[in-house]
Amino acid sequence: MVHRILIVTAVAAEADSVSAGLASVTPEARDVPAAPERVPLPGGHALRRHAAEGDRARVDVLVGGVGPAAAAAATGTALAHAALTDADRRERPYDLVVSAGIGGGFRPAAPLGSLVVSSAIVAADLGAETPDGYLAVDALGFGRSAHPVPEALTGRVAAALAAEGLPCAVAPVLTVSTVTGTARRAAELAERHPGAAAEAMEGFGVAEAAAPYGVPVVELRAVSNAVGPRDRAAWRIGDALDALRRAAGALSRTVPEEAPWN
Repeated sequence: MVHRILIVTAVAAEADSVSAGLASVTPEARDVPAAPERVPLPGGHALRRHAAEGDRARVDVLVGGVGPAAAAAATGTALAHAALTDADRRERPYDLVVSAGIGGGFRPAAPLGSLVVSSAIVAADLGAETPDGYLAVDALGFGRSAHPVPEALTGRVAAALAAEGLPCAVAPVLTVSTVTGTARRAAELAERHPGAAAEAMEGFGVAEAAAPYGVPVVELRAVSNAVGPRDRAAWRIGDALDALRRAAGALSRTVPEEAPWN
């Protein structure tokens, strides 16, 4: 059976880096890499489909939009489309879903240009403010605010990255609806979510969409800026996109014959 991975990014620049990284590990890349197949989805989205090759899984890359709501809607569309149209997907539409892109890193755990693999995908601001402090939505009795990622999965992703000379931090990744832009906000998040290494805007939406299908999810972030005061001059978006490109090929090899996190 051909294993399949869905990688969801927020914007086209991230998807371009992922696709470039996937192309670089194929034999055709020595000459001119084959362009991914375009697979239209309902609602106007489209997959970039990279065919399986050797030890690589088949990888679909999806530009899902910015923020958790857009990411959840796009991911859900891709999963439903695969479940309804692929005759060989008897149990679930994909073997792995990855929320991938650039993001902010918490110092000192995640310096600029580094990679973070999620040990948990956490909705950092989904809840309520009270006189006694913040309460997450699960504390309010209305759902969940985190998706833990099995150690077997994070370990396999981290090992695949390390094999390519790409060390990473394995730590919680926060999903926010408003990007942090002050030292005070950064300190609040760090206190509320000890050990968090990165923040972005899509991971929790992707994880929520995948959960009903029973598909494992992990988030991968390449750090473009420090979480804290908004200083565009200090951003390293190019370096982060390059790290994301280099990581993409390793991601395509993270589904073994018998996935230990199943």
